[in-house]
Amino acid sequence: MAGKLFENGLFESSRIILPEHREKLLEHKREQQRREKPILDEQAIEEIVRALAVSYAEKMTVDLILFDPFKDESVSGVVIGINRTQNKVNLLLEEDERAIEITKIISANV
Repeated sequence: MAGKLFENGLFESSRIILPEHREKLLEHKREQQRREKPILDEQAIEEIVRALAVSYAEKMTVDLILFDPFKDESVSGVVIGINRTQNKVNLLLEEDERAIEITKIISANV
């Protein structure tokens, strides 16, 4: 009878995970994929500022890459306002507006 309980026997082969444990396991795996925000040098910051200024002045579309700890987001639109007190850029997308934190922008191209 002891052979059924050990060495891949009855209890070894029944692998049941409680829903709460499964959720915690998936959350832990997701947290392991978290990334640190890259530190931008002065040249990269100047390129972002220049692209935002050109888009605002000439109403040109700007392509932004926004940092997210898990996956970066790409956004394209025209800059319609820059709020320096709140550190946000107002971007006109195809149909609506979106306020984007300047600190989240890691790349900008006109």
